Amino acid sequence: MRFRIHYYPETVITTMSYLLVFLLFLFFWILFSGLFDLWHFGLGLISCGLVLYLCRPLMPDKWKIRDFIIPLRFLRYLPWLMYQIILANIYMVKVVLHPRMRDVIFPHVVKFNTRLKGDLSITTFANSITLTPGTITIKVEDNVFYVHAIDEKVAASLPGDMERKVGQIFKGA
Repeated sequence: MRFRIHYYPETVITTMSYLLVFLLFLFFWILFSGLFDLWHFGLGLISCGLVLYLCRPLMPDKWKIRDFIIPLRFLRYLPWLMYQIILANIYMVKVVLHPRMRDVIFPHVVKFNTRLKGDLSITTFANSITLTPGTITIKVEDNVFYVHAIDEKVAASLPGDMERKVGQIFKGA
């Protein structure tokens, strides 16, 4: 009598993707907890398994290359965004503390259209604007942004390089 092993590639791929995500969760748990005893490692295993179980509906059925490319592009965008936040902080300190700079403060709302198409790219752009001191995204409606800017210099920089860089993250998505 011969036994036949049935091989279902989709099931193996799905199981491997869950295992990969579980190991990624566990890696970050260990990295950020800083506690390496058996009790905390067991809590990490349980927590990572529970989060993976609860987030199961959010995971794609089939992984595409862009599912990996977009996060890598975003990681390349983050240092640039941090640099812009630092520059904006320095400018805001100068505006607030320098006696002659107080005359340039002219808070107003800037309205502009964006070329970005997807919801995730528009949300990323809006949050990046809000994270940068001196600007706050008030409203986004039909690809039209309403942004509060602290002065003319900040308003003139909108949408600028930030929109182009966010567009590069999500190109082809």
